[in-house]
Amino acid sequence: MAFEIERKFLVMGNAWRDGLSGTPIAQGYMPVEQGIVRVRIAGEQAFLTIKGRGLMTRREFEYPIPLPDASELLEHFCGSRTVVKTRYEVPVGNHVFSVDIFHEENEGLVMAEVELSRESEELELPDWIGHEVTRDPRYHNSNLLLYPYREWHAEPPPA
Repeated sequence: MAFEIERKFLVMGNAWRDGLSGTPIAQGYMPVEQGIVRVRIAGEQAFLTIKGRGLMTRREFEYPIPLPDASELLEHFCGSRTVVKTRYEVPVGNHVFSVDIFHEENEGLVMAEVELSRESEELELPDWIGHEVTRDPRYHNSNLLLYPYREWHAEPPPA
């Protein structure tokens, strides 16, 4: 059984970005009762991912798929349920933080996530890491479709 264990944080400033280039990502979601099905195009690669429910630990299965198939899935099955961002991989100690700069309806949100091998794993936090949002479901990419970050100041989504 495959599990994903990750923590999410808000990012402060741009110190993490020095000399790094990012990968454009478009990912769409097909909600299912037990979790989500995600289609992701990251640069020239594409993946189909099935994720269970959960905030820090959840089942996850990810499979590479042909790029034309991913494009068609995004267009015909996800439609407007798409998150657009640029991802940067930032090594820190024994971990790699994925820092996402969100675009379009989620412009202004910069978030870092790091995958762990167990929930209690020790983690070195760099000084550009801000508030932890791991257990706040609003920050799940699939929820950012329903309650885009730009709208939070007008009316915060339910926590």
